[in-house]
Amino acid sequence: MDNREMAQVFEKIADLLAIKGESVYRINAYRRAAGALNELGQDVEDLWREGKLRQIPGVGEAIAGKIDELLRTGKLEFYEKLTRQVPETLLEVLRVEDVGPKRAAHFWKELGITTVDELEAAARAGKLRELPGMGERSEARILESIAALRRRQTERVPIGRAWPVAESFLERLRAVPGVTAAEAAGSLRRWRETVGDLDLIAGSNDPPPAIEAFLATPGIRRVRSRGETKVSVEMEDGLRVQLWIHPPERFGSALQYATGSKAHNVRLRELALDRGLSLSEHGFRREDGSEILCKEEEAVYAELGLPWIPPELREDQGEIRTALAGRLPRLVRMGDLKGEFHAHSDWTDGACSLREMAEGACRAGLQYLAITDHSRSLGVANGLTIERLQEQRRAVEALQEELGTRLRLLHGAEVEILADGSLDYPDEILAELDLVIAALHSSLRQTQARVTERLLAAIHNPHVDMIAHPTGRMISSREGANLDMEVVLKAAAEAGVVLEINAHPERLDLSDVHARRAIALGCLLAINSDAHRPEHLAYRRYGVGVARRAWAPAERVINTWDFDRVMDWLQSRG
Repeated sequence: MDNREMAQVFEKIADLLAIKGESVYRINAYRRAAGALNELGQDVEDLWREGKLRQIPGVGEAIAGKIDELLRTGKLEFYEKLTRQVPETLLEVLRVEDVGPKRAAHFWKELGITTVDELEAAARAGKLRELPGMGERSEARILESIAALRRRQTERVPIGRAWPVAESFLERLRAVPGVTAAEAAGSLRRWRETVGDLDLIAGSNDPPPAIEAFLATPGIRRVRSRGETKVSVEMEDGLRVQLWIHPPERFGSALQYATGSKAHNVRLRELALDRGLSLSEHGFRREDGSEILCKEEEAVYAELGLPWIPPELREDQGEIRTALAGRLPRLVRMGDLKGEFHAHSDWTDGACSLREMAEGACRAGLQYLAITDHSRSLGVANGLTIERLQEQRRAVEALQEELGTRLRLLHGAEVEILADGSLDYPDEILAELDLVIAALHSSLRQTQARVTERLLAAIHNPHVDMIAHPTGRMISSREGANLDMEVVLKAAAEAGVVLEINAHPERLDLSDVHARRAIALGCLLAINSDAHRPEHLAYRRYGVGVARRAWAPAERVINTWDFDRVMDWLQSRG
């Protein structure tokens, strides 16, 4: 059982306890444990073997005992006992908006409802309105929410789909007279790889024009709720977007609060209480009832004796302790990136010519670009035979002569790691390339030992400079290979092989959790767009978000190096 699967067990326990009506403190203990497991940079099984489970944030003696039971036996008697008391199918009912744990329990106990289908049938038959606290309007909202749930393909959406939607709203809001600021908040601003609802915050003393501009954004299916300072809508694809409007003098505290995370905000409130203050989205309140208003977010942190903490770090993973000690890293920024190491052309599965890719890199302000088309065995991508690879080399050299100093080109390849662990080109061909990126695309479902062995063989090949999208996952459609990541990361650090954060929003591989662990072990990283057309170079911003969540400083990301330093590094690798 891996970290994610174990976290899901604890999330389910928390939900089942909530349906039972257990103490909120007990429920939150399991939610904290689930969050800690999801953010853990190491396999929980390794910590278990070392007797270090109690070192995981949020894991006390009781939770540690349950982790031990899960890893020893593959099951948990406490969870199985809960599912005998509360139908497990009620967890799906909880996904329906307007059905919290209390309502789910009420529907179950009064009407025997244990599934979403049964809930829909009862609502259509008019049975819900007869229950205490319900009515026709509540019943209709539940039917709307069931329809919305079924429109949404997943509970959370990839960040690459969420940011463009948020930006279309923000562009309209920022153009409204009287709106002093408008920003995304929530998990989107923290650059999590997937998000649930989109939370937007605006500053204005005149909310109605901002609300009208918000509602005029294309793609809205329905207005879910509308008040004087808050509005919530559902998009055609089921994505929900909410806007809160605050007076400009309170915008900073509102943005900080709405950005979260919840655990980070709890720590800030504790610091405020230590200073005789209470902190909310409205600002600080002193014991005498007077207020401290924060127009800027930086003022919230300054009032607590802290430097501003970047949103990507606000996960209660040591950022407040580090900030108090004055040791927050200077995180990598989009403007730090000087080159791109992973790009494709129409020689394989790219959509554009070498020249078009190069011109796109120039427009993006890059100093250098590596052309790394697929190797011969990836037939689905029209992989290059050795003869075509050498022909492409000559084409790249000719284009370089035309470009002069506008852009420096590197000729490389994304070389397939075959099912037996060998590489797709012989060593003498790899030696001719400026850059060799090894990658897994096939046989991802091999056993952990076998697929890890394949990746280690590539890392130990002296011609391999970088590993692309190490797990091979696709966020919305495919689980990654079941690698022993601790072994892989240590091997990469030892061999000096760079690990890619593939910035395609459906990949984001390495994940932030694994990237942070890679940095701790001494690995170098690269943020690559895996561009198949020039506009894909803009994907780099998603990779920067992952790197910042991983606490990555610029110097550990080799795209921030200038071209001469890159060449020195490649030559040092032979």
